[in-house]
Amino acid sequence: MALRSSPFPNGCVAGAHAVGWAFILPCFWCLDRLISVCKSTTLEQTQRMEQECYLHPLKVFFGFIIFFILFLVMTPFALLGFLIWAPIQACRRPFRYHREKTFPLEKEEIYTERAGVTSFGFATANLCLLPDSLARFNNLGHTQYRAATIGERILQGVCRPHVRILIDSPSSCGTLSPSNSILPTSNSNYGTTDRQTQPAVGYRSDSTEGHVSFQNSNSHVVCLPSDDTEEPLAKSPSPTFNSNQSSNQQGETAKHTSPQTLLSQGVCQQDIPWEISPMFPANVDILCLEEVFDKRAAQKLKQVLKPVFGHILYDVGVYACQPPCLCSSFKFFNSGLFLASRFPVLEAQYQCFPNSRGEDALAAKGLLSVKVLIKQNRNHKKMVGYFNCTHLHAPEGEGEIRCEQLDMVTDWIGNFQAVNQQPNEDVAFDVLCGDFNFDNCSPDDTLEQNHILFQQYKDPCRAGPGEEKPWVIGTLLEQPTLYEDAINTPENLQRALESEELRKQFICPPVPARDSPLAYPNTGQPWIGRRIDYILYRENSISEHYRTEIEEMTFITQLAGLTDHIPVGLRLNVIMDSKSVDE
Repeated sequence: MALRSSPFPNGCVAGAHAVGWAFILPCFWCLDRLISVCKSTTLEQTQRMEQECYLHPLKVFFGFIIFFILFLVMTPFALLGFLIWAPIQACRRPFRYHREKTFPLEKEEIYTERAGVTSFGFATANLCLLPDSLARFNNLGHTQYRAATIGERILQGVCRPHVRILIDSPSSCGTLSPSNSILPTSNSNYGTTDRQTQPAVGYRSDSTEGHVSFQNSNSHVVCLPSDDTEEPLAKSPSPTFNSNQSSNQQGETAKHTSPQTLLSQGVCQQDIPWEISPMFPANVDILCLEEVFDKRAAQKLKQVLKPVFGHILYDVGVYACQPPCLCSSFKFFNSGLFLASRFPVLEAQYQCFPNSRGEDALAAKGLLSVKVLIKQNRNHKKMVGYFNCTHLHAPEGEGEIRCEQLDMVTDWIGNFQAVNQQPNEDVAFDVLCGDFNFDNCSPDDTLEQNHILFQQYKDPCRAGPGEEKPWVIGTLLEQPTLYEDAINTPENLQRALESEELRKQFICPPVPARDSPLAYPNTGQPWIGRRIDYILYRENSISEHYRTEIEEMTFITQLAGLTDHIPVGLRLNVIMDSKSVDE
């Protein structure tokens, strides 16, 4: 049974909800602007200093008075709307579902490489799309503009061709994904000055009219023969990090680069292929976004992403008193989760964490689990996948709460899959991702690092409890430095992440244990920083005819200046046995 679009059981309830929210919204907007006019980001402060603008105090004074008066005028209407809106939340389904009626780019055939191997791409990002006034406390403003810009940048990455370089050599250890060699730079200059950019390959947007057009993206395979005239691999220096060089540099040197040189750049010298990319990975199949709390921002993201991701779950979470009539747990915001998929959603379930505290208790953080249909073969046997996304408790020093939430996550995922599994289905993947709000290097996060979840799901970046693999990059940026020249563009942030000294300036350091000094990193280990954004996968829950291998792990810098997190991507290869291929 297909999911219905509306979260309400009938049109009358939906209409009453719309009326109630229409009364609330003007008052909410005035309050949002009242706070925003008094709180500036470091980018706005720098711009005022450069322009020698001395009228800002007057703007703050008169803006505060005007918005305060409007707030008082709108408050009675908001109270009336609240009396209509709040009771209706008891019968609201905890998410909205959008499905494109005409969706030509949906994957009807997923075998893009060779028979028996299927490639799936996943990505996750925390966007901090709070109401503008609250986002400014994280040094991020202009929520509606950022939402539209983020959506366009994501499309620039995912709509480009997926180029894989197969190295024809006995020493070949996989594929390369030169995501920047054919890529344009992003077309937004938010947080930058005097920057010329180029439009994306196969992508065109008109922000003034809200239209987005694109060409179908395909996978391309480039085979490079071995060149024995090059110097041996051992004589070539290998940099610390594997990342794509700038597009200009690659354009100048690509014709002179041999497979051996590419291998010497560290592409295949680690346990899995990985890269720092200034673009989102091509052909992402499922995208999970966190902190999309603002409803208008969620609508903008949906409008931009829906031509590529035909199935979108947004406005995920519960509102008002949850459970009903329990005023001590009033939810002002939803969960902030936003899921966009190329595959049809067969089943979806949301569960709210009941143990949140402090400011986190104002939001309905929880777990969103979905079951997607990948394809159906000639024998009417379905290939499906399970995808789960979450956002855990945020405050530092409260690891017990996060461990309780991880317990709930493992139980809820198990129950969801047990209820929705069918005998005529093959499970191709089981993925869990999101903002876990703890890392694998902070002494303060020892409880979470040893949780049983990591025995069920595999973390490609994790060497063990409290130990990251040496190539891993922290994903939490220092908020005061978001707009500095060294990291305010995708290319600059990419170069900064390649340098350990720069990472120390712009990536948040580990959190020490209470009343203990921080000794980090250990002798001989690189400085990584806090990685709190995860993509995990599980193998024991997929079909016995399938096995998985990681094609690539990606740290993405395309949203530089637009969020305080570094998005991450994962591409999984699902390898099928001969029996499954014949079917």
